[in-house]
Amino acid sequence: MPSRSILLPLLLAFVAMPAVGQNLDYFFPEGTTFDDGIPSPQEFLGYEIGSFHTRHDRIVSYMQVLAALSDRASYQSIGMTYEHRPMPVLTVTSRQNLAELENIRLRHLASIDPAGSPGEGLPAGSTPEGLPAIVHLGYGVHGNETSSGEAAMLTAYWLVAGTGPEMDTIRSQGVFHIEPALNPDGRDRHTQWANSNRAQPFVADPLDREHNEVWPGGRTNHYWFDLNRDWLPLVNPESKARIDFHHAWKAQVVTDYHEMGANSSYFFEPSEPGGSWNPLLPTTLYTDITVGFSEYWAEALDKIGSLYFTREVYDNTYPGYGSTYPNFLGGLGLVFEQASSRGHIQESTHHGVLTFPFAIRNHLRTSLGTVRAAIDKREEMREYQRAFFATALTEGAAYRATGWVFGDEHDLAANRAFLDLLARHRIETFELASRVSAGGREFRPGSAWVVPARQPMYRLARSVFERTEEFADSVFYDASTWTVSLAFDIPDGELTTRTLPLGSRVEAAPTMPVQSVTRSKLAYLMDWRDSAAMPALQDLQAAGLRVEAAFQPFEAMTPTGPVAFGRGSISVPIGHQTLDADQVFEVVSGAARRHGVRIHAATSFMTPEGPDLGSGSFRPVRAPRILIPMGEGVSSYEAGQVWHLLDQRMHLPVTKVDVTDLGRVKWADFDVLVLVGGAEGAFESRLDDLKAWISGGGTLVAQRSAAAWAARNELTPNVAAPGIGAPVDPEAEKKSKEAEEPPERQDYDQASEISGAQSIGGSIWEADLDITHPLGFGYTDRFLPVWRDHSYFFAPSQSPYGTVAQLTEDPHLSGYVSDRNRQRLAGSPSAMADRLGRGTVVLLVDNTNFRGYWRGTNRLFINALFLGNHITAPAEPR
Repeated sequence: MPSRSILLPLLLAFVAMPAVGQNLDYFFPEGTTFDDGIPSPQEFLGYEIGSFHTRHDRIVSYMQVLAALSDRASYQSIGMTYEHRPMPVLTVTSRQNLAELENIRLRHLASIDPAGSPGEGLPAGSTPEGLPAIVHLGYGVHGNETSSGEAAMLTAYWLVAGTGPEMDTIRSQGVFHIEPALNPDGRDRHTQWANSNRAQPFVADPLDREHNEVWPGGRTNHYWFDLNRDWLPLVNPESKARIDFHHAWKAQVVTDYHEMGANSSYFFEPSEPGGSWNPLLPTTLYTDITVGFSEYWAEALDKIGSLYFTREVYDNTYPGYGSTYPNFLGGLGLVFEQASSRGHIQESTHHGVLTFPFAIRNHLRTSLGTVRAAIDKREEMREYQRAFFATALTEGAAYRATGWVFGDEHDLAANRAFLDLLARHRIETFELASRVSAGGREFRPGSAWVVPARQPMYRLARSVFERTEEFADSVFYDASTWTVSLAFDIPDGELTTRTLPLGSRVEAAPTMPVQSVTRSKLAYLMDWRDSAAMPALQDLQAAGLRVEAAFQPFEAMTPTGPVAFGRGSISVPIGHQTLDADQVFEVVSGAARRHGVRIHAATSFMTPEGPDLGSGSFRPVRAPRILIPMGEGVSSYEAGQVWHLLDQRMHLPVTKVDVTDLGRVKWADFDVLVLVGGAEGAFESRLDDLKAWISGGGTLVAQRSAAAWAARNELTPNVAAPGIGAPVDPEAEKKSKEAEEPPERQDYDQASEISGAQSIGGSIWEADLDITHPLGFGYTDRFLPVWRDHSYFFAPSQSPYGTVAQLTEDPHLSGYVSDRNRQRLAGSPSAMADRLGRGTVVLLVDNTNFRGYWRGTNRLFINALFLGNHITAPAEPR
């Protein structure tokens, strides 16, 4: 609970608030009564709900005041955002339950634990049937879907201050966690826009500035990530904190409140039958439980005459949704979508005029319906949740694999990151006890781990490792696959032996190892195969050290004997530095400690194998000066993913320039230009200047649509221009079409299904990677999983050395793909490099930083930044 020193100013501010007219009758059902000693949101804020967009700090303050004034509520912040905003949760229940809150949590967890009997762990004489329902009411993961946050305040007020026998029953039979803003940074970005462009009187014209927020908009968080896709990858601090809270409570019911286009109505579940359901979850969740809850929402909206729809559009397949992840904890996750006024009032073809209070009221009424349903069905949900974890054990035991083994003997940082993810999801993991073969690889103790299939989190563990090829539908709301082990490019394989080689259980996320460095008089060496070497390199260069990269593998003598190093490995020759030997040692030691990377002391410049340390095979690595255009027309998702990678993981400062300010750029100040999707549009009128800069020695890294644009505008002499959906071999495609029969006649209402089945909405493909190419340095295997979610089809480079990563002839690894696209993708490139004058153009056909968790291809991108200027055709002189 907040301290008195924090709450006193809030309470004094409330007392000083001018009186405002109450509009509670509009929002709440007739006859709803409240405790006069608890301020309504209107009374606390000083304005009627819906007349302004409420800032996050005011929402937090209101939750704190409710906790301070009521013995039925407690407040906590479960984490902090990038912009240092608190993540508030208000817990509401009866005063008796609140006093026993931790005991209730432990009893609830014990009651659903499949390892014990239903009453095990409960006080003598008590039964699981007497436990209150556990409900998590979450609102506003998309920051510009703001009606949800206002509805959260009204819901909290109703739960805390509502009076009468029904409210007493609700509080005594339920524990309600209210999370009013799942994306505080995005909410404040949109709130500032909506309020600063608010007119009086309100303007409903959709063209008005209020309804059209500027780039990047408020949907996403600080780094422009969609947090409603992050519950599985856990890239962002908001998601990590939220997952910890959900695992601590394992709520029976979890809500996820959203908005959609102004011309729609209202959506609540059930979702579309069949293809929109996750096949790993019990079917009864969709066919029985959700349907039962939906009757409460239908009744609530019918009473106020609000239109709604169900069983369409939205899905429950991806575990990374806020409405799907709770299902993997045995709960009922629920998505609600309200037509958005995107401001205070807006014209709508469906509503005539759509108002902010109307949107708020709809979300409030379904919130009240959810509370009532959760109370009425609490024993049903408890039985379902216990059965969910019990069947996880039986289904896991019956699965074709008894477990999964994984680990990378060279990339220790990747191992730590993957283990951390598994630990955060409470997936049981063990050290490998003995050597095994799986998936065509050898795994050894000390660098490999095992995840058993038979465990309470079996369904989520299977989602992390499984490669999917069978689907109930061919049209997807989002991605059709999410195999995390492939995203990390971490070696893994299925185990089928009845007895698994299990060592000690991994009880917690691994900590960063303390790496000590032995002092050298000659040079320090760092293996590029460990991905921790990438941010460590940035540390070394930021301190002013001169570093070199090995363009051939080698073996060097160290105080512990010979050590093998891969291509790209870093050498720091002490005699070539401006810092003295002691200062170099401190810098190198600091980098090793901060990033957990092993840095070796060379005892001789002569090497037992490969080039000596003074060879021309060691080339200087520049500290790249990077420019990234951002702004209107640019994909904020792609831009944010690159920014996050360089900011949070590489600690590499980059210049983010608005596309409208490109005319002010002094190009001589930059070595590398990164163009993500959409950024290419700003260079249509600057094409000659761009060609001149590249030809003068610059490196262009172009991704997805920007890569296609670069090829079309002759920035890559050896790479032909693609087209959207163009075949790899146009002539072969033409002949194929000539041989085809005319398309079969179809009914009109099948058009979207048929065309959607031909889109590439998100799937995983096997590329053959040239690990001798500078872009491939640090990789140890030519097998590289890439993410494909577009229809840009390139032909391979005309240079025999220019196609760095090329999809294999049978490349499909996981996710939906039509037969036609499977054939067209075979042999197509994923990454290419070309020369233009003295400069380099790197084409990343696929997103190497997808959603911040596609770590396996991050190295391609980082290599392009640091080593792009060294990319030449082998026959060319350096």
